[in-house]
Amino acid sequence: MRKMLFAPLFAAVLAMPALAQTPPSVAVPAEVDQLLRAYERAWAANDAPALAALFAPDGFALPSSQPPARGLQAIRQAYSHGGGQPTTLRALDYRASGELAYVVGAYGPANAGRDVGKFVLVLRKVDGRWLIAADIENANERMGPPPRPAAKPAAG
Repeated sequence: MRKMLFAPLFAAVLAMPALAQTPPSVAVPAEVDQLLRAYERAWAANDAPALAALFAPDGFALPSSQPPARGLQAIRQAYSHGGGQPTTLRALDYRASGELAYVVGAYGPANAGRDVGKFVLVLRKVDGRWLIAADIENANERMGPPPRPAAKPAAG
């Protein structure tokens, strides 16, 4: 019985280094890189209108711990609760075909050299410019300061 339990555990331990490896960044075309840098600037400035301006008019934002937001007004509202931290976006994969492209990427605190989350951007050419049709992101870990401890009840 112990051997049956030990084998899966041992296999999981051996697989951990492979799971922990950080995928390398890939190059993206200049206009896609400009979009990623504009996203970083708007995020760091906590500028929800500037973030929303990077989206197609009917785009979707699917931020962690929030319902989907569709359209520029809803995206602006969804991103009004976050940002304000310098962040680095990097592409792990990029593909394009015609008017559509995607970026699979990772993000983390600027200049920290580590990823704390990942994202997928679906891009669509609108009037000759790449805009975000869908932004899906989720965290590997919390990026900001640790949460404050709950207040202790008054003694009495």
